Amino acid sequence: MERTGTIVKVAGPLVIAEGMAGVKMYDVVLVSEARLVGEVIELRGDRASIQVYEETGGIGTGEPVYSTGDPLSVELGPGLMTSIYDGIQRPLNVLREKAGDFITRGIRAHGLDRERRWDFKATARKGSKLIAGDILGTVQETELIEHRVMLPPGVSGELLELDSGEYNIEETIGKLKTDSGEEIELRMLQSWPVRKGRPVSGKRTPNIPLVTGQRVVDTFFPVGKGGTACVPGPFGSGKTVIQHQLAKYADADVIVYVGCGERGNEMTDVLMEFPELEDPRTGEALIKRTVMIANTSNMPVAAREASIYTGITLGEYYRDMGYKVALMADSTSRWAEAMREMSGRLEEMPGEEGYPAYLGTQVAAFYERAGRVECLGSDDREASLTVIGAVSPAGGDLSDPVVQATLRVVKVFWSLEDKLAYKRHFPAISWLNSYSLYIDSIEPWLKEHFAEDWTDLRDEAMALLQREAELEEIVRLVGMESLSPDDRLVMETSRSIREDFLHQNAFHPVDTFTSANKQYRMLKLVMEFHHAAKAALENPDVDHEALFNLPVREQIARSKYIEEEKVDEEFGNIESTLSKQIEELLAQGREV
Repeated sequence: MERTGTIVKVAGPLVIAEGMAGVKMYDVVLVSEARLVGEVIELRGDRASIQVYEETGGIGTGEPVYSTGDPLSVELGPGLMTSIYDGIQRPLNVLREKAGDFITRGIRAHGLDRERRWDFKATARKGSKLIAGDILGTVQETELIEHRVMLPPGVSGELLELDSGEYNIEETIGKLKTDSGEEIELRMLQSWPVRKGRPVSGKRTPNIPLVTGQRVVDTFFPVGKGGTACVPGPFGSGKTVIQHQLAKYADADVIVYVGCGERGNEMTDVLMEFPELEDPRTGEALIKRTVMIANTSNMPVAAREASIYTGITLGEYYRDMGYKVALMADSTSRWAEAMREMSGRLEEMPGEEGYPAYLGTQVAAFYERAGRVECLGSDDREASLTVIGAVSPAGGDLSDPVVQATLRVVKVFWSLEDKLAYKRHFPAISWLNSYSLYIDSIEPWLKEHFAEDWTDLRDEAMALLQREAELEEIVRLVGMESLSPDDRLVMETSRSIREDFLHQNAFHPVDTFTSANKQYRMLKLVMEFHHAAKAALENPDVDHEALFNLPVREQIARSKYIEEEKVDEEFGNIESTLSKQIEELLAQGREV
């Protein structure tokens, strides 16, 4: 690798070098003799501005810069599953073996193991005509994930040879004669630039819900598979726990978790916890279908931006195989802060609150890479990549530019409120401020696969919660006793919806995950009490206090702890008990 330029200025993670004629935007360069990884982000004549993904302390002017001639790319192939990477796809376990507990500057490591051999089973037939995206064969990457080795985008032709056997990712598994007549060797290893979205044949409407097991999400504010969601909230409101819950329990084949600029202790919890978690669908370790990217807040700021793009490129790769992928980004505010810092050092014209003027464009381009898609290839594979980003606005201010830029492009808004968190109501998602724009598109699927009255129940419950918010002001002024029996019932039912249904304990072995069937039965049970009590109130002789304090209400409150295999039996018993106690109360009223 020949010397390309010379450093003339160092400003934190920004290095300016001259003599860089011929270098392209977003090319990767190696800075100084320490060979620190950097990326060209601005060109002016023969001067290049480089953001360096490692600590630049001790680097001075006059030192060399070497160009690789390639953009920042990730390695794609068998071995990604179970891996834990830093922001530029260096495996942290390999770095630890080489340098100990702290990452040494200039250390290099391949994203994928070159020595490990994989049992490749060829599925494409020799002599067949293949197009980009066609599956050549499979490798059992983990017990949960079958890795489908695909023909790279932009390549098509006649398959000359392809043999099953044990290979490492760099060995030739076959040969292809391209449409132009050139013979190329096929390998399991691919490379893809992280800033460029991987191509698809077409996009479809996200009309199937991503079931997460979190009641407030699935029932009230669902996200479609291939959709986008935003989780903004102040410090301590539970953003990270929600991201963890979604990563653990979301109805996705592959999970990509990106910790972007998070506190080290939080990332440590994730890294220690995930290998021990059990996949609720298969009983295997959850890590066997997870890729993790750890970029903590004490790592160089420029690497935060790279970590977001690295994560979504890995997600797109598994999507292209035909898998349902869910990406959790925690948090995109740190990514935006990194953009702001680099923009300031480049002396660009600042936008709102010092963020670069192109903040909205960058945020939109990132979320645009989500979607429910028709994959490349001739077998009509359908897949999805769902992106859920946490946002950490300063002081929980939802007018923050990052929050507003994100809300303009995502279709689900889960608004976290610190006042709910202070009341120990978790998840602290506000049912009055949050929204989902996928409800209409997924409604037909919910009616077909779960219950005809699913959305009717949801709408009725939401109306009660909104009515409760209106009545709370009256209650604060003159007390609950001043309300009419009907309004008092609204308050009681709404309290049951909030405390018995929306409140969910992430650390309880049963309550941490609720199936769609159980969610429906729980909400239906609460609404059955409401309807039965409302009918009873029409009888003037009914004791209102006794009605609101029926013993069955304790069973309704504890229904969240009923195990999944006992749902139908136990809920049937509670419904019978509710009817019986209402009848007894009405009989007492008639006797009086």
